[in-house]
Amino acid sequence: MAIDAKLVAELRAQTGAGMMDAKKALEESGGDLEKASELLRERGAAKAAKKADRATNEGRVHAYLHSTGKLGAMVEVLCETDFVARNEAFIEFCNDLAVHVSASEPLFLNREDVPADMVEKEKGLFVREMEAQGKPADVIEKIVEGKMNKWYGEICLMEQRFIKDEDLTIADFVQRKIASLGENMQLRRFARFNI
Repeated sequence: MAIDAKLVAELRAQTGAGMMDAKKALEESGGDLEKASELLRERGAAKAAKKADRATNEGRVHAYLHSTGKLGAMVEVLCETDFVARNEAFIEFCNDLAVHVSASEPLFLNREDVPADMVEKEKGLFVREMEAQGKPADVIEKIVEGKMNKWYGEICLMEQRFIKDEDLTIADFVQRKIASLGENMQLRRFARFNI
């Protein structure tokens, strides 16, 4: 099946995949954009998993300052090589992360970073709330688990929904960039400033 160049360009715009990868995925999916996009996503996740063990000794500290001058964020993003650290796509990726941090006000990078006493306090509030409503113990456990996951999604950067694409978490966004840039990358830390 001959694949139209416009279709390849459209898939590349949607996924950030290389031209040959996009064309191959379209050929395998019979020209179906949605199936081709899914194929690329699966391959990207597999590529990212293979790269996860590679050392990230290079990178960039990137700052974003809002036009008002009263809000800003800094992110430290690591990668494998200095070449990628200077790459325009990597710099844009760092900027997207810094903009997200300034807009979404995360408190922690991952749920493992949240202090245990804070977790227990929040969990206790949810349990007492459900008990006050007279819910059975087994139901309370499931509801509290769901509420805790939602809470982590609000305060942990890697679990937040990406402001430019609500279908992705920040962790998903990082994985996609690893697949498209071909190097292991890691968001190491962040800071947010607001007057």
